[in-house]
Amino acid sequence: MTADPTTYRYRTLGWLTFAAALAYLCRNAVGVAESTIREDLGLSLEQSGWFMGAFFWTYALFQVPSGWLSQHYGTRIALTGFALAWSVATIGLGAAHGFWLLILAQLLMGVAQAGIFPASCNSIGHWMPLAQRSLACGILAAGMQVGAITAGALTGELMIPFSWRWVFVLYAVPGLLWAATFAVRFRDWPEQSPGVNDAEKELIRTGRGEDEAEPDHDMGELAAWRAIASSPVIWMLCGQQICRAAGYMFFASWFPTFLQETRGVSVRDSGYLQGLVLTGTMTGAVFGGTLTDWIWLKTGNLRLSRSGVGAAFLGGCAVLILCAWFVKSATLAVVLLTAGAFFAALAGPCAFATTIDIGGSRVPQVFGLMNMTGNFAAAACPVLVGMLFKWTENWNLVLLLFAGVYFTGAVCWAFVNPQRRIGVSANDGVSANHGVSANDGVSANHGVSAHHGDTETRRE
Repeated sequence: MTADPTTYRYRTLGWLTFAAALAYLCRNAVGVAESTIREDLGLSLEQSGWFMGAFFWTYALFQVPSGWLSQHYGTRIALTGFALAWSVATIGLGAAHGFWLLILAQLLMGVAQAGIFPASCNSIGHWMPLAQRSLACGILAAGMQVGAITAGALTGELMIPFSWRWVFVLYAVPGLLWAATFAVRFRDWPEQSPGVNDAEKELIRTGRGEDEAEPDHDMGELAAWRAIASSPVIWMLCGQQICRAAGYMFFASWFPTFLQETRGVSVRDSGYLQGLVLTGTMTGAVFGGTLTDWIWLKTGNLRLSRSGVGAAFLGGCAVLILCAWFVKSATLAVVLLTAGAFFAALAGPCAFATTIDIGGSRVPQVFGLMNMTGNFAAAACPVLVGMLFKWTENWNLVLLLFAGVYFTGAVCWAFVNPQRRIGVSANDGVSANHGVSANDGVSANHGVSAHHGDTETRRE
């Protein structure tokens, strides 16, 4: 009798999701405590703005180098180091007694957290079967939002009995404990974990071609970057990420002010409504992963389950935001915008999964490049929105701008072909669907069909 697959892949996903939540808890607590820090240290509004934004520049710049570290040394070593570094940076925020020490701590925080998601996506590619990748990426993205929402709800409450300094020290402790345990328990590949049985290893390999089953280092670093830089798929993938990141940053930064200026919402209520929108983002990430995997299971078509999902839901988001431009009711506008944020989040997991599909052994670098461009857009977005209002003095134009941004993202998705692996030529005989035909799908039992054909042996 064949043994049931073990479930170590879910433990691995749990480790990565917990890391994402802890990282976002530390980074988002800064926004809640900003006014208190500014008053306590006597900072100007301009200094506080530089302090708040310092994180994003190093976070964006170090996406690719951190991705290389993850690919070269493995997630276990890299992510342990990243967690230790961001915990030290969090303690540094609490210990800072001046503007430049705050800047230094934020810069270190950006460097430390830049490698989290390239490393995590790399491990999802190693540990999760193709039929569950998008859901895993969605759960990882939801972990980010759980950390952000927790920071918003918990930081203010903790600052009542404790000073802001001790709150940051307290937030550093879980990261230190996580790093120590992760270094001992985590393994980069299923084959390295003695607890993973043969049935789970076979399940994890389901739907993969031979080129994806094991790590490879046959492509030199320069050749790999040449292949990445010359890939139109990468350009379009970065394009959609720029649009999604800029749109998310509007909701995460200027959205409360937008509600106050255009719909007469109070400062207090605008904060709660922003939390509602972020909750839509969190739930959309999980549903998006589930939907993306379901479409792949039903059709065996990577392009439909990745590009189709991304284009459809970013396009839907654009329509919902455009509809919000026409309504005056604050309640109806928030409902439409929350639905728009939900749709945008539905298009997130397929982007993560696509970096795994096309990245091969270079997933951390591919994801890092995509995320780097998105974070530059996120860093620039608040500045550009402020400039737009300064030029036009019309906050409602912001909705038209972001409807256009999300529509552009949908167009970018239409040109993304996840069947084109980086560094694999069109005539190398590797299956467009990693060795799985449309009829080979994954059964209701573990996603393994009764037969694994190689009917589709051409790459589009």
